[in-house]
Amino acid sequence: MAAQPTHFSALGRALVQQGRLVQADANAIQAEATRSGITFIQQLVVSKKLSAKEVSLFAAQTFGYPLLDLNAVDVDQLPLNLIDSKIIMNHRVIALGKRGNRVFVAMSDPSNEQVLQEVKFATGMTMEPVVVEDDKLALIVRKLTDSTAKSLEAATEDVDLSGMEITDGEAQPDVVMEDIDDAPVVKYVQKILLDAINGGASDIHFEPYEKFYRIRYRTDGILYDVAQPPLAIKEKIASRIKVVSRLDISEKRVPQDGRMKMTLSKTRAIDFRVSTLPTLFGEKICMRILDPSSATLGIEALGYEPEQKEHLLRAIGRPYGMVLVTGPTGSGKTVSLYTCLNILNKPGINISTAEDPAEINLPGVNQVNVNDKQGLTFAVALKAFLRQDPDIIMVGEIRDLETGEISIKAAQTGHMVLSTLHTNDAPATLSRLMNMGIAPFNIASSVILVTAQRLARKLCSCKRPEDIPEEALLRAGFKEEDLDGTWQPFGPAGCDICKNTGYKGRLGIYQVMPITDEMARIIMKNGTAIDLADQARREGVNDLRQSGLIKVKKGLTSLEEIEAVTNE
Repeated sequence: MAAQPTHFSALGRALVQQGRLVQADANAIQAEATRSGITFIQQLVVSKKLSAKEVSLFAAQTFGYPLLDLNAVDVDQLPLNLIDSKIIMNHRVIALGKRGNRVFVAMSDPSNEQVLQEVKFATGMTMEPVVVEDDKLALIVRKLTDSTAKSLEAATEDVDLSGMEITDGEAQPDVVMEDIDDAPVVKYVQKILLDAINGGASDIHFEPYEKFYRIRYRTDGILYDVAQPPLAIKEKIASRIKVVSRLDISEKRVPQDGRMKMTLSKTRAIDFRVSTLPTLFGEKICMRILDPSSATLGIEALGYEPEQKEHLLRAIGRPYGMVLVTGPTGSGKTVSLYTCLNILNKPGINISTAEDPAEINLPGVNQVNVNDKQGLTFAVALKAFLRQDPDIIMVGEIRDLETGEISIKAAQTGHMVLSTLHTNDAPATLSRLMNMGIAPFNIASSVILVTAQRLARKLCSCKRPEDIPEEALLRAGFKEEDLDGTWQPFGPAGCDICKNTGYKGRLGIYQVMPITDEMARIIMKNGTAIDLADQARREGVNDLRQSGLIKVKKGLTSLEEIEAVTNE
């Protein structure tokens, strides 16, 4: 009697038990299926012992599951996002629909518990098998695979990616490499990154939803839809980005942060800060584009007015003290700080930075990534810096009293300290330090300048003159003497260069406030942000709105844009 095969499907055993297949044939079919790397049913149909239709009828009757003819199914209406594309292709199983916490899956072998458990684990839902013919199921899976590959090839056919390389990733031993090295997906991701760089985007968003997958760029502060790739490849895109960003691709339940580098040529490389976020329908990925050349643009390119630039350069040129940069997320604080560091980065100077994370690599600067989980906080890094003989220290952000006190101490003991806070304007920054619990005397004796900033969109060259009523200009903040007829306000028009938005690029709007003796006295008396703002006004310091109106007078941006970004 022939020996029983060691690996035999329940469907195969049922066929033998009910006399639909002899044991010897079943053993031979299973052995050949194992050698060929296919399923028992696939090999059974190839052997022509039974047809795909006969097998599906037998499976439905034997195991008590409904039978469905896939010819009656509209493939385009299938909820393909419910099951990972790798499972679809490897196990020939597709989702037909969902009802509550149950998902109906089409499969040719409903007795395959391993596949059912894998789909259940991946979706978190209860499986309801529906029996279908194996050959028809194979055609649909192949169609889905081919359409995905063709759409990716069509999206990248006109793009020259030669000479471009993505690095910083490390091979992960438990990764199925064909998922990551899938050529169309690799090429597509590279195209998305390259288009974002060439288009001047600051961020790229990969967003999975229930019925579609969306990619958006943030350009000049506004998000724009740029692509909707096939939903079936969302896992492959996520895996590709995660593996080159040194992230754990098997971990999909918690957020992760990483970084990667894209080498465009021998002289130009772009860094990306990568953040993943688990959502209802997959991992959302946001990539911040960090162009090192932005730190070497020079202070002239940032948009400071001549007097503001003079105040800032004088402050950072002092041997010790604290310079604070404030503003909301995305207001350009990092570029301002790196520009200052680039000015100060000279052979005779020791510079150390603590960042979360280090965004732009500056040769000659000792950059440290803080890691709260490992105990490397801003405060711990600062204490270590003070034992490293520093001249200049940059703290990514003053978040708590301990970090603030150590930063103040460093500024008082012969070091130049640069840092950021999240406040609305310069006077409020000093009040924020006092509210943290830092003694007014320490603030007054260490902080030498505070600059608040915003980013406003620049008008494109297609800008057009605007006729704005005098009352509206006065209400916006212009003075009577400003309306002397020597200048003309402009507004957005729209052309191919700016993609009909009327704006191209961004410029900085600044409030640069040196801490004078009189301001120090107000701080020592526990003065409020309003007291400091009044004193700053008396000393001729322009607030953010006034600085923005100067840009309007110069025709660099529109009044509408300034009112939007300086509306406190």
